[in-house]
Amino acid sequence: EILARYGKTYTWELKSRLMGLRDHDAAELLVKETKIDLTADEYLKERNEKQALKFPHAKPMPGVMRLVKHLKVHNIPIVVATSSTRDNFNIKASNNQELFGLFDSIVCGDDSEIKNGKPAPDLFLSACARMGNPSVTQCLVFEDAINGVEAARNAGMHVVWVPDPNLASLYPGDNGATAVIQSLEYFDPVKFGLPPFKDA
Repeated sequence: EILARYGKTYTWELKSRLMGLRDHDAAELLVKETKIDLTADEYLKERNEKQALKFPHAKPMPGVMRLVKHLKVHNIPIVVATSSTRDNFNIKASNNQELFGLFDSIVCGDDSEIKNGKPAPDLFLSACARMGNPSVTQCLVFEDAINGVEAARNAGMHVVWVPDPNLASLYPGDNGATAVIQSLEYFDPVKFGLPPFKDA
């Protein structure tokens, strides 16, 4: 909506470069690339107002609840590591407490220990620390963004890339991910040394 006002289009090519970045980093890149007549802060203020109306209605992706409940039942530590600010995350999570209440911790892009956003590994290393610092090679990341896949690899972790079909067509192949799946409905925990789903 904001870009359309300036005669610009939010293409998947642009979105792919912004996905996974911290809010201000993404806003600066968007303003620079589109040359809209807004500062990054002005863009973020307007975008956040619009998102505050839409985010509470967000629904979990197919397969998410099944996977998270499965991991929780088997006492496998799980942490959300998102580039979103804590405020934006809380808005997104407001109507999904059943899901987010299952996680052991939530790491956000504006948490004090996060010095660098994706593709730097900071978010995932912080998530690892909150799980008690297991070996990074024992950590498995689920990502929808190319920047996130790179961040997970930079952290030395395994990563399952679950891209939107538009993103997958822009970036064919695995892009460094350990595995690529179309939906979390297709995730096979056994392939990663995890207990099988009971309904498998």
